[in-house]
Amino acid sequence: MTDHALLLVNLGSPASTSVADVRRYLNQFLMDPYVIDLPWPVRRLLVSLILIKRPEQSAHAYASIWWDEGSPLVVLTRRLQQAMTAHWPHGPVEIAMRYGQPALPEVLERLAAQGVRKVTLAPLYPQFADSTVTTVVELARQTIAERKLPLQTRILQPFYEHPDYIEALAASARPYLEQDYDHLLLSFHGLPERHLKKLDPTGQHDFQAADCCKDASADMRAVCYRGQCLATARALATKMGIPEGKWSVSFQSRLGRAKWIEPYTETRLDELGKAGVKKLLVMCPAFVADCIETLEEIGMRGSEQFIEAGGRELLLVPCLNDHPQWVGVLAGMCERA
Repeated sequence: MTDHALLLVNLGSPASTSVADVRRYLNQFLMDPYVIDLPWPVRRLLVSLILIKRPEQSAHAYASIWWDEGSPLVVLTRRLQQAMTAHWPHGPVEIAMRYGQPALPEVLERLAAQGVRKVTLAPLYPQFADSTVTTVVELARQTIAERKLPLQTRILQPFYEHPDYIEALAASARPYLEQDYDHLLLSFHGLPERHLKKLDPTGQHDFQAADCCKDASADMRAVCYRGQCLATARALATKMGIPEGKWSVSFQSRLGRAKWIEPYTETRLDELGKAGVKKLLVMCPAFVADCIETLEEIGMRGSEQFIEAGGRELLLVPCLNDHPQWVGVLAGMCERA
């Protein structure tokens, strides 16, 4: 059987480190209403203001982590694709990006032209958010409907505390966690608080509980990004036997003036450095592939900030990337999807 494709979808990357390519990418990314959830005129004005200076700053950041083969995120996703082909006997394994290339609509059209009739769509995000999972799923559905593609889709659901995923996360991190270290910081990508509030049917989310949404209804747990991040962190700490007090959670990549989920990673780096932590391990479990947010934001700028605050060494634990155990786990979850 070769008519059932597996499509791995990641966030995306600029085509190059040129300011023009970075501006084009940021415009597509930030104009997505699932990313900046404001009315179109307000979003257009805000993004236009951001694009005055941000592309040049971001281009410099991308250049600092760019590989000879291209964007680390795209290169690593392609390596994952190649590793997955041996685990998916039903048809082709392809990758697509929500923003940039290879573009999701064009990949879906190409698969349909090749005779594929079923697609297992795998958004590569462990935790649910509208700005990651929903935007991928809705773009795929919109493309199939508008272009009248004869494709049936199955969706890999968020797997933030799936035991196999936690085991793969632990296996990839074990060589680092078996070293001597003072503290493990689990830094997840941040979100504006309003993104979570609008999905809360109770209207009572206060963002304060350390066990956020742990005892909430299944519907609320399914859409509470903060609660899912905390669940991932707790499951990993339990799996690795890391005692309370030796690990903590934070949220990175804040943009703009809106209130985002706390604590902020930049704040925690200062606090830990000033509190006497000398060797800090940082993991970023919201990402399955290393990218600008891990390699540059944490590995470079975060490391400098931590050392300036009094720390001695920040060691970035790589993302799952194409770790063999992760490849097997992802294949199994996609098969069951």
